[in-house]
Amino acid sequence: MSESVEVAPVELDDASYLSAFCPNPKMPLWSSHPRVYLTFDAHGRTKCPYCGTVYQLKEGIAHHGH
Repeated sequence: MSESVEVAPVELDDASYLSAFCPNPKMPLWSSHPRVYLTFDAHGRTKCPYCGTVYQLKEGIAHHGH
């Protein structure tokens, strides 16, 4: 049986969340997938539909929905 490992979310600490995408620039080339732009929920959190990476806005960052 495989154990699930909880990975800390990638924290975004500035207005870059307005155009946040995955894979992010810090990811290794071998883990690449098509670029997807991310939409954050009301709690400032989102998850990449390809690789499952979780992104979280840093506390205090104003999140404005569209």
